[in-house]
Amino acid sequence: MHDPALRRCWALYLESSEEVAFDVNAFLAGRDPRRRTRHWVALAPHLDAPVTVEEAAILALGSLSEAQWTAYAEVAARISEPVLQVLIDAGLVFQRDRPTPAHLRDLALRDAQWHPLLATTHAFTRWSGVDSIEAQQASGIHSTADMMQAVGPPPSHYRRREDAGARIDLDRPRDADLDVLLRRRATCRNFDVSTPLARAALASVLHRTFGEQAQETIEPGAVALKKNHPSGGGLHPLEAYLLVRRVEDMAAGLYHYNVEAHALDRLPAPPAFDPDAFAHTMVAGQHYFADAAVLLVVAARFPRSFWKYRRHPKIYRAILLEAGHASQNLYLAATEIGLGAYVTAAINEVEIEQAFGLDPLFEGPIAVCGFGPRAELRTTVELDPAGQVWDAEGRLNRSR
Repeated sequence: MHDPALRRCWALYLESSEEVAFDVNAFLAGRDPRRRTRHWVALAPHLDAPVTVEEAAILALGSLSEAQWTAYAEVAARISEPVLQVLIDAGLVFQRDRPTPAHLRDLALRDAQWHPLLATTHAFTRWSGVDSIEAQQASGIHSTADMMQAVGPPPSHYRRREDAGARIDLDRPRDADLDVLLRRRATCRNFDVSTPLARAALASVLHRTFGEQAQETIEPGAVALKKNHPSGGGLHPLEAYLLVRRVEDMAAGLYHYNVEAHALDRLPAPPAFDPDAFAHTMVAGQHYFADAAVLLVVAARFPRSFWKYRRHPKIYRAILLEAGHASQNLYLAATEIGLGAYVTAAINEVEIEQAFGLDPLFEGPIAVCGFGPRAELRTTVELDPAGQVWDAEGRLNRSR
């Protein structure tokens, strides 16, 4: 039966955007050369990109339900057909009897149990094709001194409350093995590109960071895993996807860490796959991070958390916190066996999703960690305030 009823997409936010262009003629005439144009942009997380919309389209979108289907004739009586067709073509409005890729994507988003604002944030903060080093060089800011010259000094490194009352001094803890390990933890930007990582070391870092330590059946079909970091609702949605570059007795390529088997499953690579080039793409051109023996994508399997926390405004934050807990454990697991490690959020999520076969509505990269043997000489700046990693001449401190 022909049913041309309409409704708009489920999640939709509008943003006013202003662009500034240089008007040469105005400059030559002695007028303000800045030509400003304003337009509205629709952000809908089921689409791959923002959509520019006119004011008439905004009013039309506001008059349509995101839940209830309305007869086409009724909608056309209050919205002009040209405006309506623009919205249909843009994938912001759907006809029930004509499923399009955008419509099917919208249906998937409705079923995925995302909070709409968080789905929008997740969709439109993903990077693609970004080279952060190139962008930094283009900005002209190459050092802390440059940054301070451009924007002034940073906020104070200490927080002092002027309204505080009496102060109670606290005893400092006595040094323990944990303190020694924490002092040695530092972000590595200098990896040894000639020495492969031992396979046993890879297994150790993975098991301590993402591995199952125990399990408990809560109900038939509902199993709680014990891992070495806390997780919202005890659900542990994080997955580890690896780009292996230099590991003993392992082929370079893409892998998934199989927690159940404590094993690495080899994944198919895209056509003409270049591991070295992909490493640079993963970490948005941060060449010092791309040099790690292993680059590990911390990805969230969203349905695992959304099963319990359905369209919940706090669960995305809980997932981000968990990724932070896991990355710190990775640092400590790597540091304890003498490896360097890092974590970065400056990543090209879109290319990572494509390479590993991830659908961002259901499984998406949160961060990239890397680890491997450190270089003997520091050639790239690293922060090591405790002086645990490098000596005064920039040589690796083997005595620690």
